[in-house]
Amino acid sequence: MQNDDAEMALAQERLLAEIAADAASTAFLTGRPRFSQRVYAAMRAVPRHAFVDDWERPLAYLNRPLGIGFGQTISQPYIVALMSDLLDLQPAHRVLEIGTGCGYQAAVLSALCARVYSLEVVPALASSAAARLRALGYANIIVRCGDGFLGWPEEAPFDAVIVTAAPTALPPALAAQLAVGGRIVIPIGPPGGTQVLYRGEKRADGSVHLEGNLPVAFVPMVAGAGG
Repeated sequence: MQNDDAEMALAQERLLAEIAADAASTAFLTGRPRFSQRVYAAMRAVPRHAFVDDWERPLAYLNRPLGIGFGQTISQPYIVALMSDLLDLQPAHRVLEIGTGCGYQAAVLSALCARVYSLEVVPALASSAAARLRALGYANIIVRCGDGFLGWPEEAPFDAVIVTAAPTALPPALAAQLAVGGRIVIPIGPPGGTQVLYRGEKRADGSVHLEGNLPVAFVPMVAGAGG
């Protein structure tokens, strides 16, 4: 077991070095030549192998997405780090995540902010992610099954919103639930077509100004019952 843990730790350090190299090489698109040390510390603190099936554990620290069932994926670690960095989170912030999946992104965010509210449209994924996060001791994450297009209005406004599936346009409810001055990071584009990762800030007039250049490939964002 100790050898296994040591191998996982080495694989994780190699992954973090790859993420740093990717950040530098994509800076002309993202404007972020390096990510904050808080983000790297969060990525190091979260055991990615605990969020994948046993048979995929040897692949856990490769810089690539992995399937988690139900047509969903655990995102590429570089993308997780980038999206987390683009939110510019502070310890007191409250974050809305759309698309819990296996809970990995939420776990990373939990090290960067006070509380994460995470919505997952697939009931089986929501329940398994909630159980996994509880078992791993992530006490500042609340997971529920719901329609991401509707957000979580009773807990709004949020200091940041992160969306881990791609709608074809910014959902109005998510824009409305973002606090003034807050940030949203979201991929937008058609399923199977060109998608772009955007970062937006909520202005005093209620509008959200989006900027993005990085081409990405996310699973499509789907509505739940009533969405």
